[in-house]
Amino acid sequence: MRKSLATILAASAIGALTLSPAPARADSAGPAIAAGIGGFALGAIAGGALARPAPPPVVYYDAPPPPPPPRCWVERRPIFDEYGVEIGSRPRRICE
Repeated sequence: MRKSLATILAASAIGALTLSPAPARADSAGPAIAAGIGGFALGAIAGGALARPAPPPVVYYDAPPPPPPPRCWVERRPIFDEYGVEIGSRPRRICE
């Protein structure tokens, strides 16, 4: 939308400059120089409006290393009854 609006604006400005109300005279170079400078300026404005900005740089990062696996082992843990007396043991998996 923005580019098409800028293009239409630039084209209408260039078209309006071609319709000069005063007749051209061969003995004066002032209007010709002014038209050349104006055309250059309008061309720069239209070119700047239609130019695309540079894409952002692509940066690749290495993936972080995976976390180390948990250290696990099996221990025998005591089992207590409701009075706090040890009645046996049971193997339990313990992980850090």
